[in-house]
Amino acid sequence: MPLSVAEEIEALRAELRRHEYLYYVLDQPEISDAEYDQMMRRLQALEAAHPELVTPDSPTQRVGGKPREGFVKVHHSTPMLSLDNALNEGELRDFDRRVRELLGHTNYQYVAELKLDGLSMAAHYDHGRFQLAVTRGDGLEGEDVTENARTIRSLPLLVDKPPVDRFEVRGEVIMLRKAFELLNAERERQGLPRYANPRNSAAGSLRVLDPGITASRQLDFYAYLFLVDGKPHFLSHWESLEALQRMGFKVNPHRARCAHVDEVLAFCRQREAQRDLLPYEIDGVVAKIDSVAQQQQLGWTAKAPRWAIAIKFAARQQETTVENISVQVGRTGVLTPVAHLRPVVVGGVTVSRATLHNEDEIERLDVQIGDKVLVERSGDVIPKVVRVVEKGENRRPFRMPSQCPVCGGGIVRSEGEAASRCVNTNCPARLKESLLHFAARGVMDIDGLGEALVDQLVDRGLVRSIADLYELRVETLAELERMGQKSAEKLWNKIQESRHRPLSRLLNGLGIPFVGERTAQILAETFGDLDRIAAADAETLQTAEEVGPKVAQSIVRFFGDPRNRELIERLRQAGLSFQHQAQRQQGLPLAGKTFVLTGVLSSMTREQAKARIEAAGGKVTDSVSKKTHFLVAGESAGSKLAKAQSLGIPVLDEKALLDLLGQ
Repeated sequence: MPLSVAEEIEALRAELRRHEYLYYVLDQPEISDAEYDQMMRRLQALEAAHPELVTPDSPTQRVGGKPREGFVKVHHSTPMLSLDNALNEGELRDFDRRVRELLGHTNYQYVAELKLDGLSMAAHYDHGRFQLAVTRGDGLEGEDVTENARTIRSLPLLVDKPPVDRFEVRGEVIMLRKAFELLNAERERQGLPRYANPRNSAAGSLRVLDPGITASRQLDFYAYLFLVDGKPHFLSHWESLEALQRMGFKVNPHRARCAHVDEVLAFCRQREAQRDLLPYEIDGVVAKIDSVAQQQQLGWTAKAPRWAIAIKFAARQQETTVENISVQVGRTGVLTPVAHLRPVVVGGVTVSRATLHNEDEIERLDVQIGDKVLVERSGDVIPKVVRVVEKGENRRPFRMPSQCPVCGGGIVRSEGEAASRCVNTNCPARLKESLLHFAARGVMDIDGLGEALVDQLVDRGLVRSIADLYELRVETLAELERMGQKSAEKLWNKIQESRHRPLSRLLNGLGIPFVGERTAQILAETFGDLDRIAAADAETLQTAEEVGPKVAQSIVRFFGDPRNRELIERLRQAGLSFQHQAQRQQGLPLAGKTFVLTGVLSSMTREQAKARIEAAGGKVTDSVSKKTHFLVAGESAGSKLAKAQSLGIPVLDEKALLDLLGQ
């Protein structure tokens, strides 16, 4: 009997999924590209004629939809922690010794895997259908990149017969070397600068607002963890990898069970010798305790699991010539000398620039223009000059400019500092980063003002100073690319709300060197008024707790620059808060109490918890001390919990905190 339309559509989908798996996961294609394209066109035609039969997991739906206006933040089911590093055999053996002692000398084994140089991502499934993809972000929350992840051909849109209905798969998004070279070749044809390395290219490609661009970048996804409700579903890590492979996920074949640390070291030596033969970049090996029960027994620190470690390979090195030395200006005004090199391939990546850090480093290396130098990719990412191999015949010394090469502003180098700085906050070279810092969460909280919008605002000349943000109109924002009327109104409202942020937030947002969140809070509490801080001399500023000569001189220098004084006046005219609102007022439930937050809270982020505590009169600090009144501990609390318990500091769970807040 002939197939019905619905049956033919489903049969085509199943066949296309099978061929995608063979091609993108197993690298064992059975049909030609032309035959695959013919099947895809037939399916597209049938779905176009019968749109009611289109489903999100259809192979035709990998690329689609309009460019997004921004990325939504999503909390992870459980933190995506980074790993501690072992840079040599001794550090790996120290890690193994700690594991052995913590496990009471019981038997254990490792799983060794390649450390892919990419971007971590969590993919969520419901009844086998792909639903959501989230980047690692800060480990607690990331960005929703679902539509972009959908374009990755090795990421299944439909998992047949999964062991549970709802699950999460974590893995690494990478760009193959071949795809990276093709991308750079295309950029050169367009007169654009080359990308530095495949990792940054993969990260940028996954976070572009247009999924069509992501699709063109040929990203790959390697799975390494299967979770249910944020917890490992299988009894061992090896079992998890095997199950992922059976479910159709791409799992790296270069892995091994190791009975002891010597086998891990042998695996590392073998893979390091073969790294250039791989189609992708790796920068080491990851060793994990196989047993999930033993992983739980070992636990976590605040930043990393105690049951896994990254063994980093030695940096790649090559010789080349310094053709020139220029200066870059960073967000805080630091001038960084950069060596322009005769292009050389280091570990599969063409390197033409390397940082020289500062004048002291140049003097230490005794490097000059024209010298032959040894260059390495530190951590396989950041190129740097290691040493001079041969002094050039006509070598020329580098001299730090006396004025900023971008804005012409004054350059200062404080006594005892290695860095030279431009003190003009609105220096064009600093402006984009200054705006991103000013708008960041925990600073002025202008949600939606990300890199893409900042680039447009600055490149079009709409914003030449931080203060220009407060003169933007909804109509102007709506004319920007990928900004509709609603998005423009939302961003405009966020900008208006930022006028009322506390003085400490504004101080942090100004980007004064050495004045971060805590120092800004101390200054606001001590002096109570921005004008008093701006007028204070270094000696007066040092009466504030934790403010030493270095920080005081930086503050005096900042407010002494006429460009920065002009910025302050414009912010005053825009109505920003220059007065500190005392938080320890009588009657507030948490007045005079100091809190420390650790772990993951279920109903709010730590930033939200901090805001609630401060609104109730309390103070939140980063470290536990005898002055701490309460520790608020969420899931996966680390070393701060142990320290609080040792000092006899009361520990609150989330419910107890909400009770204190009266919520």
